[in-house]
Amino acid sequence: MARILIVDDSPSQLMGIRRIVEKLGHEAFTAEDGAEGVEVAKREVPDLILMDVVMPNLNGFQATRAITREPTTKHIPVILVTTKDQDTDRVWGMRQGAKAYLTKPFSESELAEVISGYIAGAEPAA
Repeated sequence: MARILIVDDSPSQLMGIRRIVEKLGHEAFTAEDGAEGVEVAKREVPDLILMDVVMPNLNGFQATRAITREPTTKHIPVILVTTKDQDTDRVWGMRQGAKAYLTKPFSESELAEVISGYIAGAEPAA
């Protein structure tokens, strides 16, 4: 069982993603914006982070950059899960340190495949 941090400012998205993560048998915990996500990542050191992009206080690109440059959290894979679907967004997200980019809306099986690939230690083709 992996420990997965879900960072999203939408309560319905948090609940939906959390349901999928727990259904897969993993422990899920949440943060409601990028700044809180960075703090929770430092405190909890999860196995994986699912990060929205469009959020108040600190957006997902900024939070991903902070997490992937922090010595205590830089090893944690960050998967951006967002409505931003432009190629430039994807490229920018990967430059900030994200390992994968999943566009909303996504199917439960798409999310499960990305999670299982990173939990297993293999980096799936994204």
